[in-house]
Amino acid sequence: MGFLNELQKTQEGLQKIKWEGTFTDYLLKVRENKNIARLAHSRIYHMIASRGITKTWGLQQYNFFASDLFGLDKTLEKIVEDYLHPAARRLDTRKRILVLVGPVGGGKSTIVNMLKKNLEKYSRTEEGALYGIKGCPMHEEPLHLIPEEMRELFYHKYGIYIEGNLCPTCKTNLKDKYNGNIEDVKVERVIISEEERRGIGTLSPSDPKSQDISELTGSIDFSTICQYGSESDPRAYRFDGELNKANRGIMEFQEIFKFDEKFLYNLLNLSQEGNFKVGRYALISADEMIIAHSNETEYRSFINCQKNEALRSRMMFIQVPYNLEVGNELKIYEKIIKTSDISVHIEPHALWTTAAFLILTRLMPSKNQGLTLINKMKLYNGEQVEGFYKKDADDFRREFSREGMEGLDPRFIINVICSVLGKRHNKCAGSQDFLKALKVALRENDMLINEVREKYLGFLEQVRQEYFSKVKKDLFAASRFSFAAEARVVFKEYLEMICAFVKGKAYDESFMRALEEHMNVSENAKKGFREEIYVRYSGNTTVYLEHELDEHKLLKNAIFEKLFFDLRELLRLKLASYSKDDKKLQEIIQFLIVEYGYCEECALKLLQTINSLTYR
Repeated sequence: MGFLNELQKTQEGLQKIKWEGTFTDYLLKVRENKNIARLAHSRIYHMIASRGITKTWGLQQYNFFASDLFGLDKTLEKIVEDYLHPAARRLDTRKRILVLVGPVGGGKSTIVNMLKKNLEKYSRTEEGALYGIKGCPMHEEPLHLIPEEMRELFYHKYGIYIEGNLCPTCKTNLKDKYNGNIEDVKVERVIISEEERRGIGTLSPSDPKSQDISELTGSIDFSTICQYGSESDPRAYRFDGELNKANRGIMEFQEIFKFDEKFLYNLLNLSQEGNFKVGRYALISADEMIIAHSNETEYRSFINCQKNEALRSRMMFIQVPYNLEVGNELKIYEKIIKTSDISVHIEPHALWTTAAFLILTRLMPSKNQGLTLINKMKLYNGEQVEGFYKKDADDFRREFSREGMEGLDPRFIINVICSVLGKRHNKCAGSQDFLKALKVALRENDMLINEVREKYLGFLEQVRQEYFSKVKKDLFAASRFSFAAEARVVFKEYLEMICAFVKGKAYDESFMRALEEHMNVSENAKKGFREEIYVRYSGNTTVYLEHELDEHKLLKNAIFEKLFFDLRELLRLKLASYSKDDKKLQEIIQFLIVEYGYCEECALKLLQTINSLTYR
């Protein structure tokens, strides 16, 4: 019943926003809120800006895209600030076709779909309300009824700019139906809908031999020619092409450079002058944002052809590269998994291994010998890398402007993830499962040349080593938690040995060196190190010494590393006869579950790898 109630509310809401009146009524609305008469680019820009804009590290970030697009902040800033914002102010970028260029699966279609879907929603709000002449096949702006010679006066009086002329149908209706009285012309609220072909047009390439120009500009209605006597009578023409229906909103060209040239020629005048030619009619005005996308191969072929010069100059190209940040790549996978009904626990670092591998395939080697691809990946992800700073990451991005335009298709990785999760139904999917699946997928991918395949297999091994580093930290943290009491004992014993050493009494050199080696204290430096420790801690009470263990991070880490190293064999024996009654094992497992998101299955697997993980 709750669903039916919500459905009823939605339908009632749509009924409430319906509006119909005369042109006189519409003028009163426009005087109260001139945003109603915004042009398409302005409406789309304000739709994005209304969600909120933040500035981080000098980069504009838009809440509008935040939930669906990750790692494309610079691209989105270019689209909004370099194209849409000036276009909204009626600068010349509105006379350009926006072409998104990039590798497959980079997010081009997602950007366009977000604009289209949200424009539909925006048109249902008061802020995004727009109105059109009732009965107009292009639901055009009612202000087109105002004669050309009066528009300048109208602008000076109300500050509202009018652009465009009545379509042939509206001209005919004004003359025949309204006897030339513009004040009586019916106006209605327009709700943009791609499904109902209102305010959004989409054209996909097909066989050039079968694709007709009428898909763009409409066609003659042969059933009415006898009735009206002429092809030039608007009543004998269907103004139902995509350019007609996209008026007031967005016109999308999918894979634009796959179209036959005759389709693209129609865009010359539309982009520059805001009108296009239809049959035996004068130029028809259209107010729409033209957005297209293409893969890079076809884009290169297009711009290198001199005969495309006129159209090329009317286009604004923006690169849409692959994401280069592991954290953002993880958000993409998590979003996909969240929308599924899969019931699989995923080991904490499992998706990281796939994301890290994919990012490595997109990076270009640095000329800086101290910067490996792994470190470059970390730097781009905002992690600290010894010898480098955040500004270095920005410098590298500028140096490698084409970085992210090549690499594995993200769909390749997503296919692997889906395959692993499907096979591990109701079980835990671990990093090793993903790494093995990636290795198999790479070997079976016939589109990769052998040299590239071997390079990618090398990346897998690098990711495996980084994964081991991550789980070492998890295990080490768990051991610190579980062996805290033992650490105090070792700390106290080490201090006693130092006192004996300084005072010339008997001490256990092997015990002391084992601990000092974990701190990289050399044989030659041990005397000075021990004396420094003695001066620092001599005369302290036992209680105070326990507190001091937390203060000396180097010594504390060394103690835990030694404890972990010494107790690995003990843990291995415990795991061989695993029991839930074993308090020590349960402490470690629960720590991994609570603190890091492991489940019991993958926590046990992690402990079982303990002997293969070496320190130093």
